[in-house]
Order: sequence, then C-alpha cells, then structure tokens
Amino acid sequence: MSARLDLGPKPRLGYTESRLERAAEKRTDSTAIAALAADRHAGAYVMGGELIVMKKAAPLNAPLFTLAEAQALGTTSETVFLGLDDGAPRFGLGIAPAAAEALKTREGFFATDLRSIAVQGLVAAEHLPPIAEAKAVLGWHLRHRFCPNCGAPTQPVCAGWRRDCPRCQAQHFPRTDPVVIMLASDGERCLLGRSPRFVPTMWSCLAGFVEPGEAIEDAVRRETREEAGIVTGQVRYFASQPWPFPMSLMIGCHAEALTREITVDREELEDARWFDRTEIESMLVRKHPQGLTTPPPVAIAHHIIRAWVDGESGFD
Repeated sequence: MSARLDLGPKPRLGYTESRLERAAEKRTDSTAIAALAADRHAGAYVMGGELIVMKKAAPLNAPLFTLAEAQALGTTSETVFLGLDDGAPRFGLGIAPAAAEALKTREGFFATDLRSIAVQGLVAAEHLPPIAEAKAVLGWHLRHRFCPNCGAPTQPVCAGWRRDCPRCQAQHFPRTDPVVIMLASDGERCLLGRSPRFVPTMWSCLAGFVEPGEAIEDAVRRETREEAGIVTGQVRYFASQPWPFPMSLMIGCHAEALTREITVDREELEDARWFDRTEIESMLVRKHPQGLTTPPPVAIAHHIIRAWVDGESGFD
C-alpha cells in the first residue's frame, strides 16, 4: 500500500462562518435602521451586477467602505441592512453595473466578480460571508422589480428584505434555492463527474436542485441515478454552504453506492467515472499525473471529497 500524501490542514469553507449578527428584528424599524446608517462605525459593501467594488490595498484588497464613501461611487439602486459585526452596522449597496465597470479604470479601485475574489483570495476570508449575503439579496432586487401576481412595480421595504406590491398588497421575500451536492462511494472508490462548463482538468461531485415536495435524501438518490445511473442507499448529511450564484444553498451529502455500472446522462454531464483514494489524494494536492483536479477549497465539493479521503463519509 502506497504512502498517503500529506493533504495539509483542512481549509475554510467559503462564504461560511459569518461574523454578522443579522439583527432581523431591526429590519421593520425604520428609525433604528436610520440610526444604524448614521453610526460612525457603519460600513458598506458595494456591487454592481456581478462586480464587487474594492479599494486596492496590500496584501489584500479592502471591500468595506464607509457609507459616505460607498454612496459617492454611484447612484444607489438598493440598500440592504446585512447585520452587525461586533456592534458595527453593515450594509450592502447596489449601484448600476455600468458604474461598477467604470470603477475598474479609476485609480485606487478594483472591481471583479465574487468567484474570482473567493478562489484567488483577494480579500480577507471574513468578508466573504457578508459579500455573499449582499450579492444574493441585491441580485434578488434586480430580478423582482415587478409583482408576479399582478405585474405592478414593487417597492423595497424592511431594510431591503421585502418588496411590497402597492396594487394587490402582495409581499415578496428573498428565496433560497436548495441544491444537493453529493459524493457516492462504494468503499475504496468514489464517483465524480464532469460538467461541460468545468475547466478541462476538473472533476467534481454530482449536484442538482431539490424538487418541490422532495426530501434531501430522495433528491440525492434521484440526481445520482439520473446523472450517472448509480443507485444509492443510505445518505448522510455533511455540511451546507451558501452559494450566491445567484442565491442557492448547497446541501452537501455522502451517499452509499449500491450499483457500479455508470450510465452518463450526456445532457447533464460530459463524463463520470470512479476514482480510488490514491488518485483523489493526488488531485486534491494538484499532483495527478494527468493533471486532473478537484474543485478549489472555497467550494463545498472540495470539502466533501476531502472528508471521504479522510475516512469521514461513514461508508468506508
């Protein structure tokens, strides 16, 4: 038996471990929100469309602005109260995508997408959860300006956490789409797939949206069978991760594979195959002889795969 590769310490899961107390009870109190906005310790994250605006700094960029600095960057389309960071108010401010794009060429500023920020480690890790929160809710505002019941323009209320229709009085709230992401294994092998959207070397866990009226465990079994033809039995929850692209919750699981023959759904996957522990180890540390890789540590797929390699799936 070959010696195991040193995988190093377990990395932090991206967009999790938020330091913010969301203080949801303050959202309906406009006087309290105004006082929080006037607090000298208040800060804001600014984004326009997919672009997150930051101040250039070394060694890491600074994504947190004072409210005055944030409001000077462009006309604010929406403002969301994110919560309190050790008592300091935090807000998310939306500006026009064109305004964010223009800041790319302005001295002292840097703007790029959240995936790049997370994968490349462009800001301190504690900023990722509130940025993800702001991106998801501000993106929801952009997509829900009209009432789905009657078509009338809606109005933001509750510090950005609700939109009301003045015509039919319907109330609309941000939604999170649940997605199962799972690793099926049969002991010494695990099942990974490749999406046509992946970089050429990357293999990852299978994943899919939970359907209405469906339990998490049933979604894991259905998606694994539909995408790869593998029947699974027991399912064990691993961890979850907010995924603001645009506003999903990734529900990580391990699954017990009961069959071995793969039938790939080419509408969903480019390919799928079994990998043994030695091969997966080499992929995690970027030493695979063919250059194959797993997703980066910011993604929950990396952590699900790492847990299986470490014998923590419960199906070894």
